[in-house]
Amino acid sequence: MATLVSDQTLVEKPQAEKRSSHSQDLPIQVVGGYGTYSYFKNSFYQKRATNVSKEQIDNAINRKLDVKSLALSSNTIRLADCGCAVGPNTFNAMQDLIEIVKLKYRSQCPSSQMPEFQVFFNDQSANDFNTLFTSLPEEPEYFVAGVPGSFHKRLFPEKFLHLVHVSYALHWLSKVPEDLVDKNSPAWNKGRILYAFAPEEVRKAYANQFAKDLENFLNARAKEIVPGGMMIITNPSIPDGMPFSEIANGLMYDCMGNILYDMAKSGLLNEAEVDAFNLPIYSCPPGEFAAVVERNGNFSIDAIGLTNPSPWLKGRINMPEYVKHVRAANEAMFNKHFPPEITDEMFKQLVDRMEEINEKMVSCYRDGVQLFAVLQRK
Repeated sequence: MATLVSDQTLVEKPQAEKRSSHSQDLPIQVVGGYGTYSYFKNSFYQKRATNVSKEQIDNAINRKLDVKSLALSSNTIRLADCGCAVGPNTFNAMQDLIEIVKLKYRSQCPSSQMPEFQVFFNDQSANDFNTLFTSLPEEPEYFVAGVPGSFHKRLFPEKFLHLVHVSYALHWLSKVPEDLVDKNSPAWNKGRILYAFAPEEVRKAYANQFAKDLENFLNARAKEIVPGGMMIITNPSIPDGMPFSEIANGLMYDCMGNILYDMAKSGLLNEAEVDAFNLPIYSCPPGEFAAVVERNGNFSIDAIGLTNPSPWLKGRINMPEYVKHVRAANEAMFNKHFPPEITDEMFKQLVDRMEEINEKMVSCYRDGVQLFAVLQRK
């Protein structure tokens, strides 16, 4: 791209400048379609991780959700999955929630007719809704609608929803914290693409942005969820006070940054281009999460805790398979900032780099790196 200046001379912009303007506007979307690196084909790990919390979530719904009262005000129970991606996990999650609601309704209202169900699938406007809806179950037990838009803003009418599900979505920030690319800020994140092994100022910049985003999310859902309605949240997390560099995801993202900087040293990239890139991701510990919810005041915390997302993991990780899952969720953000061939090379090298630290990755898998929370609208 060239810039036309006043004397009509064309001046070529440096490569880093051309792309760095996108660093605050990264697309939070997964790889669509049914291809090799699509999220549809590479989201099995996420499914198994969220299933870990199913028992705690079902117990909370059984204890606290008054389905009878909700059904009296409307013969339709309305559910939403915020950050639904392209399937198939969203369909499994919605079906599981509907089944537990049905069981609760039968116990509360054994002689009453079962209410109807309507499910709203929400994600960013750029999400591949074509793949989502063409892969719907053939005869779903609910009415279906798609709702494009950011879940950090209002999406539904007031007092409209009864149950909201959010799985592996809230850790995506609405934007990259601005201080990370300010050379005059103590949070300038030179040499990294996330906050593993970074100064505390960098982590705080991420934490502050997450708190703002969560506050906006809670305010929007508070308008949309009926009193007594519930919100089910599963998210990547970390024990309070533990450095991000001590868990597997921290090591993985650090590997990505190191690969990009090595590519810059070899001349494939401009180092400034790498310095301008930061991922909009934050794994919020439960203490910080609960503090925002309590300060917001619109929801009570019925259940919150940390679980192990990979209790099935035994021995070495299958790195090619693992990296395909990572790529399906992250590739679009890299392609927005870097040429596709750079992104492709980075993910290819990532398999080898992570194979070198395979044992360390396994040893860093912790019981408490996945947050589950059940919130009830006051």
